[in-house]
Amino acid sequence: MDSLGYDSPGYDELQPIAGPQQYPNELQDVLHKTDDEIAAKIQERFQQLFYGDPVNEAIYYEKGEDQARIVDTFHGDVRSEGIGLGMIIAVQLDKREEHDRLWRYAQASLERTSGPGRGYFESSCDTPVGPLPCFDPFGQQQLAMALIFAHNRWGSDTGDIDYEADALELLEVMRYKEAQNGGVVEGVTNVFDAETKLAFDFPHTAAAGITRPSIEMPAYYELWAQATGDTFWSEAAASARAHWQRAAHPVTGLMPERATFEGEPVFGSHTFDAEAYRTSLNMALDHIWFGVDPWQVEEANRLLSFFSAKGIDTYGPSYLLEGGNLEFGRDRALIVMNGVTGLMATNADRAQYIEAAWAETLEVGQPRYYSGILNLLSLLVLSGQFRVY
Repeated sequence: MDSLGYDSPGYDELQPIAGPQQYPNELQDVLHKTDDEIAAKIQERFQQLFYGDPVNEAIYYEKGEDQARIVDTFHGDVRSEGIGLGMIIAVQLDKREEHDRLWRYAQASLERTSGPGRGYFESSCDTPVGPLPCFDPFGQQQLAMALIFAHNRWGSDTGDIDYEADALELLEVMRYKEAQNGGVVEGVTNVFDAETKLAFDFPHTAAAGITRPSIEMPAYYELWAQATGDTFWSEAAASARAHWQRAAHPVTGLMPERATFEGEPVFGSHTFDAEAYRTSLNMALDHIWFGVDPWQVEEANRLLSFFSAKGIDTYGPSYLLEGGNLEFGRDRALIVMNGVTGLMATNADRAQYIEAAWAETLEVGQPRYYSGILNLLSLLVLSGQFRVY
């Protein structure tokens, strides 16, 4: 029992987790790239994003002797999303120093240490009225998954960070925040709805009944079920998959940025735009690691069919769910995420989307953060190097 009288559910230690026996390498099997070519491109991307020119290329910045942050260079802030994805990249590439620097920064600068949000990590969430402070569920989930992978890859007794204890604490906070607080205090809720098992848009009563398809991560939840023995997480995985089916447009396959738990688009966030792109990454991981939902292949085919009809080399960055253009031009983040969609698809032209992701260069200048981090993640997924540790 802690000082608030909260009876812990007993997340005492992490159990072993397992992914698939094999990981598809589409860059090799579809594009016939060699291991050396793939390794060189991934290293080039990592080097530019982490150690490139700090004004126009890098998004990773060291702070003091043992910390570092990922900066959203477009918005000029630090987000738990960026820190979490940076940690995921680092653990996948066996970059322990970078991983640990990012985690120390998160604990020192983003973690709420008092009040009803204690244990959550502060961030900014994009809303129809602009970025607002929030406890972003997407970032919390990336942090937790990175810590579990770090524990399994490097061990929690070989350095100054207890990855296991930190991961378990974060999982417990996301699952049981209301119980820890003795109820809903100042509107702060669990990250996950107890009834539907869906993640809230953000953990506050103001987000009741609302989620984002891009923050539902069934692949992670299946691993958390293995790691904790808590069946809530496997139920959350099933709920997330079902929500995707409700939220996706039945013809175009496009997902809204925000949707009700019933899958209805939320006005003001009812279009397919930048934040929705990463839903394809979440879906691809679930497809690769568990492959239990044939609908995901159908969804990938619908999406690529839609973009092919718009023109593989000319489709725009933002659409009404029914398919009407909202903006013209190109978005590098969408190009690389459509490459990831090509991994799941069976359409005849899927290789063109994978080739486009491979060929896409890193953006420079102010907008480089989002497209850059998704670019490197797409290469890890398409080369079979985004793995369960």
